[in-house]
Amino acid sequence: MVSLPHPSLLHGAVSAPCLCCRKGKDQFDNLEKHTQWGIDVLEKYIKFVKERTEIELSYAKQLRNLSKKYQPKKNSKEEEEYRYTSTRAFLATLNEMNDYAGQHEVISENMTSLITAELTRYVQELKQERKSHFHDGRKAQQHIETCWKQLEASKRRFERDCKEADRAQQYFEKMDADINVTKADVEKARQQAQLRHQMAEDSKAEYSSTLQKFNSEQHEHYYTHIPNIFQKIQEMEERRIVRIGESMKTFAEVDRQVIPIIGKCLDEITKAAESVDHKNDSQMVIEAFKSGFEPPGDVDFEDFTQPMKRTVSESSLSNSRGDGKSEPKFGSKSKGKLWPFIKKNKGAGPEDFSNLPPEQRRKKLQQKVDELNRDIQKEMDSRDALTKMKDVYIKNPQMGDAASVDHRLAELGQNIEKLRLEVQKFEGWLAEVEGRLPARSEQSRRQSGVYEAQNPSGVNSCAQDRESPDGSYTEEQSQETEMKVPATDFDDEFDDEEPLPTIGTCKALYTFEGQNEGTISVAEGEMLYVIEEDKGDGWTRIRRNEDEEGYVPTSYVEVYLDKNAKDVHKPLQKISE
Repeated sequence: MVSLPHPSLLHGAVSAPCLCCRKGKDQFDNLEKHTQWGIDVLEKYIKFVKERTEIELSYAKQLRNLSKKYQPKKNSKEEEEYRYTSTRAFLATLNEMNDYAGQHEVISENMTSLITAELTRYVQELKQERKSHFHDGRKAQQHIETCWKQLEASKRRFERDCKEADRAQQYFEKMDADINVTKADVEKARQQAQLRHQMAEDSKAEYSSTLQKFNSEQHEHYYTHIPNIFQKIQEMEERRIVRIGESMKTFAEVDRQVIPIIGKCLDEITKAAESVDHKNDSQMVIEAFKSGFEPPGDVDFEDFTQPMKRTVSESSLSNSRGDGKSEPKFGSKSKGKLWPFIKKNKGAGPEDFSNLPPEQRRKKLQQKVDELNRDIQKEMDSRDALTKMKDVYIKNPQMGDAASVDHRLAELGQNIEKLRLEVQKFEGWLAEVEGRLPARSEQSRRQSGVYEAQNPSGVNSCAQDRESPDGSYTEEQSQETEMKVPATDFDDEFDDEEPLPTIGTCKALYTFEGQNEGTISVAEGEMLYVIEEDKGDGWTRIRRNEDEEGYVPTSYVEVYLDKNAKDVHKPLQKISE
């Protein structure tokens, strides 16, 4: 009789791995979910950085557009305004803001290349690695489950064979105890029992072998394969965590790298702001708009109760001794002219800018000369280019006809000649102004309060011309109350009156050629005596010596009044500033 282990004991010995397999599978599911979550976090961070780069680009673009919007337009009045320190500082700020925008573009580019692109590539590699590890894990799990199924099948077969052998043994024993059973039947039952016992032994051996193999595979699975796979998954996850940490550090470093350059931009803006000089700007405004004219004097009180009692300075300065004819004397309603502030020439103005004050006229003429010289240079450059083209055509006729450019060359030559004549004309006017020679025309020969001695009419009923010292700002005198005064009476009154006392001294700022009656010529730097102040008509009466006196434009002299001055003539000499 063969002794066999109880099948229930065998079943109990191998029932535990089934639970371990289920738990191993659950752990793989958990790890799979966790690693997928890690990849999702990484992709979310990539999206965050990408949106940050888009914001940086948009911000840089808006800053550049803002800087461009407020940049001065070329060849415009706005560009001239950037002469002042305050506007130059603003222009420097605009330029620095443009550089500032460039740094934000650098931030966007670096974040895109160092973070977004690198992490995107890493995520693809991570997904492939994760897929490989979990494929190996599922494969190992399937293998151990297959081994477990083989073990279960072997166990069930061994259990079945044991039960069959047990029933065969019981049947043999029953047949052997029955005296009515033939010997042949007993022998047959004995052989059947032995056969069943042999099959049970074979199943036992097979089950034992399968069990040993499974235990070996299970040990290998739980102590080698699965730990290795888990270790690889852990290393993969740790690399992901380290990588996202490094990316966050790079995120800060990209910003930190541009901070010094941004700081320089801000330093330049601060430096530009500190360069603003209010005194310099004010002086530039003064230089730009100064006219060179002196403010008009006080307006005298006009006594209408004594219309005939006029001072010499209030009447005409014309001396009519030579012709013996009466000269007009302005009535009481004639006002002193404030032409520098009231009269404005309408339209584009004369070509020589004679309608402007001396300093403004000089600047305009200089600008015109510079502009014409630039035009000449452009025409000469065009001519040189055409000349070279013509030489090429002459050397290589197949490239073009050399005669085709002759007409254009002739036009350019004429244009250059015209421009040169224009330059000479404006340079002549400029030399006249810089030489402090007042520009005078044939129509503006008469000065304020002075008539031409050659005027044949006894009574001048036309308007008297007024002009500034440089021949500008002419103004018609209103034809109001005019009185005819015999020249002999005026001369007698002028000759009989006592010489006017000196009330101060003056220095000639510019050379003045007194070409009209009543005026006196002075040289620049000459010192003279003042005997009558400006009455508001722009003229001051001066004296060189007892025999030479007359009127000069007030703006041509610098007056030093002395309220306590006595009529004591001291020697004066010309001095140069």
